[in-house]
Amino acid sequence: MFSLSHAVIRRAWIHAGLAAALFCTASGDSMSRSLYAQTLAMGVRTMSSSDRETLRRALDAYDQGNSRIAEPLLVDLAKRFPKNYEASEALGSLYAEQGSLERALPLLQRAVALKPNEGIAHANLGAVMLRMERDSEAVRQLQTAARLDADNAGTQSNLGHALLSTHQPTAAAQAFAEAARLEPANSDFAYNRALALFDSNAFPEAAAVLSAIPAQSMTDQYHSLAGDVDEKQGKYKEAVLHYQAAAQLNPSSANLYSLTLELLRHWTWDEALKVANFGVVRYPEETRFKVAAGIALFADNKYSESAAVFSGLLANDPNNGGYADLLGRSCGALGVTASTNCDRLDEFAMRHPENARAAAYAATSILHLPSAQQDSAKAEQLLKQAIAADPKLAEAYYELGVLAQQRLQWQESSVMLEKAVALRPAYSEAHYRLSRAYAHLGRHDEAQQQIALQQQYSQQEKDNLNTRMSEVVTFLLKTN
Repeated sequence: MFSLSHAVIRRAWIHAGLAAALFCTASGDSMSRSLYAQTLAMGVRTMSSSDRETLRRALDAYDQGNSRIAEPLLVDLAKRFPKNYEASEALGSLYAEQGSLERALPLLQRAVALKPNEGIAHANLGAVMLRMERDSEAVRQLQTAARLDADNAGTQSNLGHALLSTHQPTAAAQAFAEAARLEPANSDFAYNRALALFDSNAFPEAAAVLSAIPAQSMTDQYHSLAGDVDEKQGKYKEAVLHYQAAAQLNPSSANLYSLTLELLRHWTWDEALKVANFGVVRYPEETRFKVAAGIALFADNKYSESAAVFSGLLANDPNNGGYADLLGRSCGALGVTASTNCDRLDEFAMRHPENARAAAYAATSILHLPSAQQDSAKAEQLLKQAIAADPKLAEAYYELGVLAQQRLQWQESSVMLEKAVALRPAYSEAHYRLSRAYAHLGRHDEAQQQIALQQQYSQQEKDNLNTRMSEVVTFLLKTN
């Protein structure tokens, strides 16, 4: 029926009917033939017989798609007979179909004023207003059109789009349902109804509508929406099947990325990595597939490989805090495994002293190196920088405590570790390190208390690892 310049980014609405057609017509007739029939009864009586013949030729030419002939004739008639509904309506519709919305609008408004009880006039004015993003006005015009011409499926569909544009998905679903009732073979109406139901959080109802669409009519866009609906209902396996079907029918960037996200969302790391890598090869200019691949590697405990991915991303976008965070998590998980990819963290931290976590990650990657390779002074500087940026960052105090223990500075270590556990009471590693400090200071009872706390929180610490894993996946989902 028409296409909107402001279609949603995630999934465009589907507009049924001929792609080139913009406006509604009287049921069963073309617009120009309907208009010409009405010409004999009203408005044109003030025209000469020559003018009436000119109007007939103009409307016939318009009906045949010959705007080169129709336009100059209609321009002349609309100018000389401003109260003639047919001339204004036809010229306004012609301009709108050409995309000249600013010229179309006053003509269609005039047509509505001349014939306020004509459904087609309100429908076409509403369509133009919708394309001009005057959505609230479009709703009013299309509601009037639907009341005057209730059996026009195109009017009902356009009304559904207008209601969606004004965040009224429940009402939009009703309009699309009426359009589908009038034209049951048009699966696009069913899709749009399901989309409106999805936006209304009516997921079972949306699923029922989609399941009624014949399998041979299911496009990739239909499958993608069905996957979203299944995901909202907790039907993970069904959702994956729909996303896979969408990607197979059309391996577009959006379809491949949706499948990748779904697999990551449910921790299917190997499959997610395969799809992400395919996306990297097919769409090398899109960094989101590289990020997804890096996260799949990180989640699968392949920290050296994930560090390489995130280091490369940070190299191309050196001020991206998200990439620095993901690189820091990878480097922090590497333990004593050296990786030159982690060097980029130092550079980022020095350029961004306000980023406390980046500085802490950079220091941690240094302290995890073998003793002979550590630059402890630089690590200490980075940790103090992190605390200056965020005095409540428990991890920074913990690493300072670890550094003090490496230097056999047990009293200094206990002070830093006490701050760490005060900020994060369930920090099992910090409790263990604090027990060591107390033992060396002769505070044996307190050391035993810290061991007990370490054991108490060790399981919770494992749960925290899962939480941090979820945080990494959530990072990707938020950037989607």
